[in-house]
Amino acid sequence: MPNAPRSIQSSNGGAAVPPRAGAGLKPAHVEAILSDSYRIGFLEVHAENYMGDGGPPHRALGAIRDNFPLSVHGVGLSIGSEGGLDGTHIARLKKVVDRYEPGLVSEHLAWSTHDNSYYNDLLPVPYDEATLSRVCSHIEHVQEVLGRQILLENPSTYVRYEQSTISETDFIRQIAVRTGCGLLLDINNVFVSATNHHYEPLAYLEDFPLGMVQEIHLAGHAPDVDDEGDLILIDSHDRPVDDRVWGLYETVIARTGPIPTLIEWDTDIPEWPVLRKEAMMADRILDVHAGTDSSSRRRAALG
Repeated sequence: MPNAPRSIQSSNGGAAVPPRAGAGLKPAHVEAILSDSYRIGFLEVHAENYMGDGGPPHRALGAIRDNFPLSVHGVGLSIGSEGGLDGTHIARLKKVVDRYEPGLVSEHLAWSTHDNSYYNDLLPVPYDEATLSRVCSHIEHVQEVLGRQILLENPSTYVRYEQSTISETDFIRQIAVRTGCGLLLDINNVFVSATNHHYEPLAYLEDFPLGMVQEIHLAGHAPDVDDEGDLILIDSHDRPVDDRVWGLYETVIARTGPIPTLIEWDTDIPEWPVLRKEAMMADRILDVHAGTDSSSRRRAALG
């Protein structure tokens, strides 16, 4: 973990997240998950949903945490913001992390606040030296407060800044090297951005620092058209993973070996067996490249 402050650790006393498939935890699925004979590899939650002090959300997450490894994914830090970070929000995040001791903690390379305005979007940053320095400073501060490493997720984008002077992959690589943070590779984001900006997703992945990746996200996307009538993809998280994204995922895992892989599905949420099926597909790919026989796990799930 190059250049990481000595106070930063990559994990803590919580259960390590295994190199298996996991799913985003939804309240409606808690009972089905706990009673399922198919043991999902891990569950991931959005930190902001658990920043209250108690109540049903914490009771449910406590039961999950007692039975499964946990990953915490933030959506509100606004790491790329031009202003300073919200100290109150970081303190709330630390409270969640200290309470549940997740194996992984992650955030987005994006901004969502400006002055006193808060946006329900993860907006892109320009890739230049000033932004690189600011993002690194913000990540170092968060890691210092949390006392542990965080992972940074690559974005899905629909516009690009003319002022950018650094490629996205090199920008992300430099952040990881300077701060000691890990990386979360969202392969659906790669495919969405590559389609929207007309470049090859495989070329992007070939230049991505795969050796720094500690978690992968997979999700569905929705086709749309822009003002000129051209195809644009929306990172919608509302359907199964696209076959082309599965193909990119298998290419990555063939190169890296098994990495914890999350199935994201955040809107039009299906019943648990649909998410379980997606996770099983990821597990099969992980098993192939780990040299593991997954037949017993499949039999347990199908039985």
